[in-house]
Amino acid sequence: MDTSVIENIRLDYFSILVQFILVVGFVGGTFILTHILGPKRKGTQKLQSFECGLDSIGSARLPFSVKYFLAAILFVLFDIEIIFFYPWAINFRELGYDGLLKMIIFITPFLLGYYYVIKKGALKWD
Repeated sequence: MDTSVIENIRLDYFSILVQFILVVGFVGGTFILTHILGPKRKGTQKLQSFECGLDSIGSARLPFSVKYFLAAILFVLFDIEIIFFYPWAINFRELGYDGLLKMIIFITPFLLGYYYVIKKGALKWD
């Protein structure tokens, strides 16, 4: 291998090493400074849990509706599907009809799942 190529590789990795050292130094320095400069008073008032400025009443273990979790899971599922549309949309002209056919094949199970969800009433809130 040519020595100039090796020198270029070393220079490329040197900049990454410098960035890594700066990041680790900044994070470590921030942790150390906050530990040294931060307040150290502890008491019953400070150690109590704090939520929205209101006193805690009752148990935190209230049951959630299954519909909430179902809506969250469906959101994640369809949100991840949308991520795959972006590269396809960028390369739409280059992919042509073959790319369109493949995207239709990709979308079909999701549309069938969405139709199933609608038919079962999973998105209706009582």
